[in-house]
Amino acid sequence: MLYSGGVSETLVINEIYISLQGESTFAGLPCIFLRLTACDLRCSYCDTVYAFTEGKRRSFEEILARVAELAAPYAGQTTPDGIGKLPLVELTGGEPLLQKNAVPLMKQLGDAGFTVLLETSGAHDISVVDARVHRIMDLKCPSSGESGRNRRENLAHLKATDEIKFVIGTQEDYAWVKEQIHTHQLASICPLLCSWVHPLTPEQASPVLKRVPAGQTPISRKELVERIIADALPVRFQAQLHKIIWPPEQRGV
Repeated sequence: MLYSGGVSETLVINEIYISLQGESTFAGLPCIFLRLTACDLRCSYCDTVYAFTEGKRRSFEEILARVAELAAPYAGQTTPDGIGKLPLVELTGGEPLLQKNAVPLMKQLGDAGFTVLLETSGAHDISVVDARVHRIMDLKCPSSGESGRNRRENLAHLKATDEIKFVIGTQEDYAWVKEQIHTHQLASICPLLCSWVHPLTPEQASPVLKRVPAGQTPISRKELVERIIADALPVRFQAQLHKIIWPPEQRGV
């Protein structure tokens, strides 16, 4: 069900801030983050439980004004590869596609010349998203507890400018990822990202999250990297830069 409340041209926003893009092929670039409220998944490793319920309804006018304010110091600057202007703008969550008005907002941001990224769980239809948006879509691994929510129809809508992200916490996850890449020939579609499950801090852990299914064997970050190399897996390993630079539980980074 869409989390909209029926209010025209508004979104429930958890936070808006500027930081470095911590993941994806855009890692390291300045990025304005629009964190939307609400999510219908409860992945075992989720580090943004606060976004499930915390937020304030804001008009598009307010949101776009705040984005323009944060972007002002970068006037005229473009990404190193010339794709678009800086800073990037990313919609994240929570799950942005739970709020139907996220779709027209992304279009308006694209019309304003921004390079727009969408972080999505993969549980919702991505075909409705503006073609200019770089969709960074999860395929949920078994240890998330939510792999049954993967919307397989989305694979047919992915294009070369999109990215698939796997968050890997166990040996079983890694085996599953290898199988998905081979079975669906994912490397021929778009860039593939592999993230290691960063342990939750006590502040982040929540009883509402799914448990890792019984019988799974944790994989260390070093083991994950070594297996990717040994198997010549066609993926980009990524560390979450924001968790290296700032405390893992810090918000607004």
